[in-house]
Order: sequence, then C-alpha cells, then structure tokens
Amino acid sequence: MVRYADRPTVELSVDIAASTAVVWDLVTDINMPARFSDEFRGADWIDDAAPHHGARFIGRNRHRTAGEWQTTCTVTWFEPHRSFGYSVNDVDDPAARWRFDLAPNAQGTKLTMWAQMGPGRSGLTSLIKRYPDREEEIVANRLTEWHTNMEATLAGIKAVAEAG
Repeated sequence: MVRYADRPTVELSVDIAASTAVVWDLVTDINMPARFSDEFRGADWIDDAAPHHGARFIGRNRHRTAGEWQTTCTVTWFEPHRSFGYSVNDVDDPAARWRFDLAPNAQGTKLTMWAQMGPGRSGLTSLIKRYPDREEEIVANRLTEWHTNMEATLAGIKAVAEAG
C-alpha cells in the first residue's frame, strides 16, 4: 500500500541529443513545462528574473476535478548544468518536491525528472482526510497523473532541445 506519508516518488529519464548547457537553459525556464503539461499553467518569479538557490516563484495550476490554484515554490536544488529543483509551499515541510537532474552521456545529455509527494499538506491531503479508506487509490491516481505530465514534459524538452 502506498500512502501519502510514505512520500511516494516518480522518476523518469530521457536521452537528449543536445549539450547540458542547452538542456540547462530549458529546465531552468520555469515556464517551459507549461508548454507540455495539462495541469501546470505557468509561473512568475517573485524575487527576481533569474533562477538561483533560494529564489521563489508563484506557480499556477489547473486540474479537471480540483480546479485552479497557485503555489509558492522555492528553488532548493541549484547546481548549474547538473540539478535544478524546488519545494512547493513550505520549504521545511513541502507539499511536493520537483527536480531536474542533468548528466552528460554519449547522446548528449541524460535528463531525469523526479517528483516527491509530501510530506506537507496539499490538496491531496484534504481529499485523503475526506476519504481515508480510499487513500491508496487517491495516491496511485495522482502518481499516474504526475507520470503522464512528466512524460509529456520530458518529450517536449527533448524536442525543443534537439530542434536547436
């Protein structure tokens, strides 16, 4: 049984025929995933216009059953050309964590996208509280949605990077 408290994760990778510098510019563009995700609608930097450790942005989302919402995200992983990621809402007790990892390979760059639920409160925790007997189903469905959007995002980044 997968429970929210277990902090379940999704991780997907793709090989991209482009340099890590090219891929880095794409993954640090906080609006790039909005081009490919059916949930993430875009984001705006709060503090300034450049990504760096500690920078914050407001992300906008829309879900067919949950409606629209915004989150405040903080960049918590920032190693140029290697790792870019952020925590959603509370940095110390995030609703989720998202990260892109880049590694040079024979094709150019291996790009890995990783996400973790919880441990902090989110819209999902409210739903689980309402339907505790369906927690495993709720978490599994959400992980499937994440997987689908992450696949689309990676495929989109690959296409943009390889198109030059």
